[in-house]
Amino acid sequence: MHNSSNIRLAISDYLINIIKENPSIPTYLLKKDEQNGFSLIYVNDAASFIFQPVEQSLLEDVLNQILALLVSNQRYEFHQNISFTIQNKLYIYDVAIILLEDGIETIYGVTMYDRTNDEKEKNVLKGYKDKYLSLFNNNLDPIISICENGNILDINIMTSKMLGYDPKVLLGQPIEQLIEENSMRNFQLMMKQTLSGYATEMQTCLILHVKGHYLPMYLKAMPLETNSNVSGLHLVLRDIAEVSDDQEQLYYLAYHDHLTGLWNRRALKEHLRDTLMNAVQDSEISIVRIDLDRFKLINESLGYNYGDELLKKIADRLGLYIDKSNNLYRQSGDEFVFIINGKSRDETSEFAENILIELSKPLYLDHQEYFVTASIGISMFPYDGKKMDELLIKADQALFVAKDRGRAHYRYYQEHMNLAFPNDALMESHLRRAIEKEEFSIHYQPQVNLVTGEINSFEALLRWNNRKFGYVSPMNFIPIAEESGMIMQIGDWVLEEVCKQLKYWQEKGYRPVRIAVNISPKQFIQDNFARKIHGKIQKYEISPSSLEVEITESAMTDMQDTFTTLKELKDIGVIISIDDFGTGYSSLSYLKKYPIDIIKIDQSFIKDMELDDKNAAIATTIIQLAHSLGMEVIAEGVEKDRQVEILKSANCQKAQGYLFSKPVPIERINESYMQHENP
Repeated sequence: MHNSSNIRLAISDYLINIIKENPSIPTYLLKKDEQNGFSLIYVNDAASFIFQPVEQSLLEDVLNQILALLVSNQRYEFHQNISFTIQNKLYIYDVAIILLEDGIETIYGVTMYDRTNDEKEKNVLKGYKDKYLSLFNNNLDPIISICENGNILDINIMTSKMLGYDPKVLLGQPIEQLIEENSMRNFQLMMKQTLSGYATEMQTCLILHVKGHYLPMYLKAMPLETNSNVSGLHLVLRDIAEVSDDQEQLYYLAYHDHLTGLWNRRALKEHLRDTLMNAVQDSEISIVRIDLDRFKLINESLGYNYGDELLKKIADRLGLYIDKSNNLYRQSGDEFVFIINGKSRDETSEFAENILIELSKPLYLDHQEYFVTASIGISMFPYDGKKMDELLIKADQALFVAKDRGRAHYRYYQEHMNLAFPNDALMESHLRRAIEKEEFSIHYQPQVNLVTGEINSFEALLRWNNRKFGYVSPMNFIPIAEESGMIMQIGDWVLEEVCKQLKYWQEKGYRPVRIAVNISPKQFIQDNFARKIHGKIQKYEISPSSLEVEITESAMTDMQDTFTTLKELKDIGVIISIDDFGTGYSSLSYLKKYPIDIIKIDQSFIKDMELDDKNAAIATTIIQLAHSLGMEVIAEGVEKDRQVEILKSANCQKAQGYLFSKPVPIERINESYMQHENP
């Protein structure tokens, strides 16, 4: 027999352990003796709280359930569920009972663990499972569930009917034993793409029937997700004849590369956009662009059929690196892109090195050995940007630096990598599509009246924001446009846009203004140049004097032709200005022979004129000469107040430059400078 001090010690230890573990767990102590049976000697606050809103009889009911358990069980320790209802709500508790002491006074510790929500979740999950099994088993399409290692988890009734297999024979077997050898490559690629989290398809796959022949099937694979992780896939099979003209085929063609079976450029953009939108804080995403070195030489030497076969082999090698965090796309030609989710810079570097090693291994075509190397450019979210286009552009920039500096290695994007094109040929190629892709825009620079401060004229300046390389300086692309002849098309586009803008202001009732448009020498010497200008003025019904044609001295090489064209323009009523005056080599005699309205002093004479007396003297002389011939003068490139003072003292009418405003988009002009004409 144990004395009462031992009993109290055991009770104390029990209570201390319960309180330490979780004081919110309802706890009771029950005493049993020979004469009085069971009696309650302790109830903690958590147990009392459960029954506060109800009558004492409910507590007695719960205790009676516990006592019944004690009477019916001969064990010292056991768990069992009890249930009760409070205000029409069912509660389920797991009751744990343990013998603390035995002897004359027997003490039982009782703890109650709430399992109400657990039971509800079980019922909900059971409901989902029942619905899933109903959808799976009663689906009219054959469905095979596959775990991530490629073994078959389950097949539905329609699969058994179509392929003839008893489900017990296939469960746990590799799915690949049903795939015909020539279909295996694309099937494995489809599985990898699906396990990375995206539903995908396979247009034609030969599946083995139980009788030994193959059935041509269209496959759709969907990720099987468990707790937000892809743990396998569902494979839906359809008779190829049923889907030959179906929507699924169009979807497949829209998102897959026809040669390699990889995701295509459209899928790349959609998947990357989704990945960036769903990126959580601190997540890292790498865009890895892979471009084969000198692949054009292989196409030219071996022919395009061999080139295509080589591309398929390279796609297969790259496909080895597709997994749940890496997805592969064929961007175009010999360029591939990986999106890598959740890997650090070091892990991405290791990945890139493995790709380079893999591609450096020999390839075999018709028993002949070939070697192909690749250059890789990498950008990372969020360090290099958070927008899709920005990250793709920066990966491209890193790629071009890698190719420019020796090839066969990888580079990360760095800030010092400028936006310039790697070569003129590539720039020309992009320039030819700039209008079609709506990459051009026009910025306007105000011309300020130095006496009144008013602004009633602007110069239109062309800007190019290339989708791949960003903003390209006019100093870089205008010479290429001139040499290639594209300046004609580009010049026509600028004139069209300016006339549209003048028409818009005119219709809105804004005050009259003039826009100056730079005309290239090749445009100016066209036989029909003046007629073209006249045609646009008539088309948009604008005032001829609202359009200013800027030509350079270098455009006036043939005196007779120049005079004829300028006279035709003056007859139309447009304003004529000479741009960059003082930098050409033609005779000053043309100033008195040609119908010129404005002379623009080149910024090379304005720069440092406050420090250089010669520049100030030249500028002053040009102003005086122009005035004596009845011409207006505009100074370009004004950046300092002192320059304005010198120009004012020489009676220069107008100036433009960063001191007043840099060239700005049309929205800024409308907002800051335009106003309705006074009635």
